[in-house]
Amino acid sequence: MCIRDSFAPALMLTADALAEEKHEEQALAVLSRVSSDDPFAPLAALRRAAILDKLDRPDEAAAVLRRLADANPDLPQPAAHLGDLLRRRNRFAEAAAAYDQALARVPQPGRRDWPLFYSRAIARERAGDWPRAEADLLRALELSPDQPYVLNYLGYTWADQGRNLDRAKAMLLRATELRPQDGNIADSLGWALFRLGDTRGAVTWLEKAVELEPRSSVINDHLGDAYW
Repeated sequence: MCIRDSFAPALMLTADALAEEKHEEQALAVLSRVSSDDPFAPLAALRRAAILDKLDRPDEAAAVLRRLADANPDLPQPAAHLGDLLRRRNRFAEAAAAYDQALARVPQPGRRDWPLFYSRAIARERAGDWPRAEADLLRALELSPDQPYVLNYLGYTWADQGRNLDRAKAMLLRATELRPQDGNIADSLGWALFRLGDTRGAVTWLEKAVELEPRSSVINDHLGDAYW
C-alpha cells in the first residue's frame, strides 16, 4: 500500500518534520504540493506563513495570511495569525487592524475568544491607544475572568498610571494566586503596593520578584525605589 503524493495530511506531516530539522526551504516546497482546492489547504497555508516568518521573511508570510483571509471571509484565524506576526515585528498599528478583522468575523465572542481581545489590547497599547486597549482588556476579563496575564497587564498599567489602585491590587493578588512563581506578576503586585504607599508590603513582593527574575532591570529598579 502506498500513500499518494498529493495526500495533504502526509505532506503537512512531512513539512513539519523537515521544518523541525531546520530544513525550512524543503518544507516550503512540500507544502506547495498541497492543492489550493484541498480541504487542508488553509492549514497548509498557515504552516507556510509560520515557516516564512521563521525564515525572517515577514512580508511574504503576511501576504500568505492576507490571501488566506480574503479567501475565507468567515474564518478569524488567518487575520489573527497576521496580527500575531505583525505584533512580534513591532508593527503595532497594523497588528491592531488585523485583530479588528479577526474579531469582525466572530459575531458573538465567547470565553474562548478572550485571547483576541488581549492580543489586540497589547497592539493598541503599544500603538499609543490606551483607552481602547483598556476596553479590550476589560472585555477579555469579562469573557474569562481568571486569566493571570490579562489581570497582570491591566493591573500593572493602572498601578503605573496611579489609577484604580485598589482594584489593581485585588487583580494582581488574584494573578499571583494563579501564577505564584511568576516574577513579573510578583513585581506588578509589589509596584501596586508601592504606589499605594505600602512600602513594607512592596519590598516583600519585589524581593520575591527579584528572586524569581534576578536579571530583570525593571524589577531591580522597582525594588531600588522601594528601598529608597
